[in-house]
Amino acid sequence: MEKVASAHLAVAELISLYDASCQLARDTIASGDYERYAGVRYPKLSVDVTEWQPIDRSEPFGYVDEAGMYSAVLSRPDLMQRYLEAQLEALTSNYECDIYVGYSDVRIPPEYIAGIEGLDDVRASNSPHVPRPTLDYVDDAIVDGHWDAFHGDEKPLFHFGPQRFDLALARLEHYTGISPESMQKYILFTNYAMHVTEFVRFGVRSLSEPDSRYTRLVLPSGESVSDTVVVEDLELGSKFQMPRYDLVTENGDGITMINIGVGPSNAKTITDCLAVLRPEAWIMIGHCAGMDARMRIGDLILGNAYERRDHVLDDHIGRDQPIPAVPEIQRTLEKAVEKVYGDETSLMRTGTVLSTGDRNWEWKSPRDLWDWLRGSTAAAVDMESCTLAANGYRYRVPYGTLLAVSDLPLHAVPKLPAGAQAFYSNSKEAHVMCAVRAMERLAKHPRRLRTRKLRRTIGEVPFR
Repeated sequence: MEKVASAHLAVAELISLYDASCQLARDTIASGDYERYAGVRYPKLSVDVTEWQPIDRSEPFGYVDEAGMYSAVLSRPDLMQRYLEAQLEALTSNYECDIYVGYSDVRIPPEYIAGIEGLDDVRASNSPHVPRPTLDYVDDAIVDGHWDAFHGDEKPLFHFGPQRFDLALARLEHYTGISPESMQKYILFTNYAMHVTEFVRFGVRSLSEPDSRYTRLVLPSGESVSDTVVVEDLELGSKFQMPRYDLVTENGDGITMINIGVGPSNAKTITDCLAVLRPEAWIMIGHCAGMDARMRIGDLILGNAYERRDHVLDDHIGRDQPIPAVPEIQRTLEKAVEKVYGDETSLMRTGTVLSTGDRNWEWKSPRDLWDWLRGSTAAAVDMESCTLAANGYRYRVPYGTLLAVSDLPLHAVPKLPAGAQAFYSNSKEAHVMCAVRAMERLAKHPRRLRTRKLRRTIGEVPFR
């Protein structure tokens, strides 16, 4: 490990070391001299906090509880360059620190390196010198605050190990269709193709504006859309399970929309992957069942509490663990609704969202429904919002949800095809634009989002 003088130089060296490892891997496999693959290793970043001191209590990251060595083995430092520089600068400005960069002893499986040819021959040879991807080193021990992860000789600097990072990127591309390079920092989730169409309309319209901050719109096919395209001529359907649409800016603070499909399992899967890229925020826009007889179809529910009956994260976050609303997200969504709907803001209310893994929950008998909901303050029932909020809480990514009431099953207004289609037609543009305007507002003032509310009492890393 070599000492470097600044955050900028440290990240540049991390990128250089990683690139050199990748090139060595390509050359080694091309030559067939597999023994040389021993040198293909991930880079390592270490920060020695030599002296602890109290710092500004408002700092949202870049702080530690005690002096010592903090380290991370990293993949794709080129993809995380801005993030890494910002985190290092925050840490080194708060404490006396020495930064060290070098190679780790963790080898990179060739499956995680772009441009590798001849991999089938390597695997056919069964060479012991070329590591295989293994789940033995893929876990969330740091994120979930496991004792051993925080009580070794070196404390964790970053939330994820390198193979956890690489596997997440591979799965992200597999599910969404696009490589992670164009992923933006502000993420909208939906499970409706019509929301995607409205988002694409907004993207094309924005690209045509002379002072637009957006530079391109990337579709799941990898195609970049120009500002002259006719949206109706685009093929927005996708063969991918969770198609992704990236409205890109130069510095990555644009908006990504992902159609995650239906259910809490999908919501957990995609956020498990996205978390490694450290997005600034994610927000769910979807539909829900309204629980109050005073509601009307099309009313908006801004989730301010989460009743978790989805179960997919119970092993990671206990059901008794409170998942707080993030006020910075709440206030911004409220202002966006006011801007889009004007005098009609009475159609929005805040309330508890209950998420279930059972799409047909309302088919219970009246008595079973009574017992199921007795004591609940839920204003809305859906399938994804609580999962997205809980995983946002778990991964320290600010989250929110803005739902539109599409049915009132307790009050003789079930969701039926004709009524649903009429509601979708009337509500889709305004609903999407509320979320888009909120994200644009957040992007103008990102420091407001860097909240201390999601930081842990124990088991926290210095980086955001």
